[in-house]
Amino acid sequence: MADQQSEQGAKRERDPVTGLLEGDDGNQRCWWHGGLDDYQKYHDTEWGWPVDEDRRLFEKICLEGFQSGLSWLTILRKREGFRAAFANFEFEKVARFTEADVERCLNDSGIVRHRKKIESTINNAKRAIELKAEFGSLAAYFWSFEPSPENRPEKIDFETARTLGKTAESTALSKDLKKRGWSFVGPTTVYAFMQSMGMVNDHLEGCCCREPVEQARTDFTRPVPL
Repeated sequence: MADQQSEQGAKRERDPVTGLLEGDDGNQRCWWHGGLDDYQKYHDTEWGWPVDEDRRLFEKICLEGFQSGLSWLTILRKREGFRAAFANFEFEKVARFTEADVERCLNDSGIVRHRKKIESTINNAKRAIELKAEFGSLAAYFWSFEPSPENRPEKIDFETARTLGKTAESTALSKDLKKRGWSFVGPTTVYAFMQSMGMVNDHLEGCCCREPVEQARTDFTRPVPL
């Protein structure tokens, strides 16, 4: 998570040992939101909560691709612009985009104007249609790569969290997506997607969101292929 001091004042300081940061409400949270209001809201209400909605899954994996080389906060603050530019990430609609749509996006200051990433989103929409036809839903496909409990760290402390840039499961998912023609889906990008969509719970021990997220994952009904 990149430092955003230049974007919105000074960030709060995390505890150097636990990686936790205390908010105005007295709650301890993972450090990476830096106390920024919009970033903290994302941390509390989205990151790590399990998702089985195809549109949201497609949106997130595309936005993770756009993030490559940037910070997630940059993408988060442009998310509404991306939704407007890419038909709210309804992949059946995005798959029908033409070269005119590529040019329109390249002239849209509300998004990251990167031709290859724009073209990748259109390509991946076509591949998403194929995945849905094969598995019944994108959710059924993606959740089939959820790590088993025995392959997860026993404890997600600050030291462990900093080692989780990619995993065997994210590497396997990345490899399979690439085989199916997807692009901008490297293992690190895919692991960030898995973290955010709740396929793993990487909230730190002591974070006020860790237990609620874990309970949500326990209660979550995993989608299965049709």
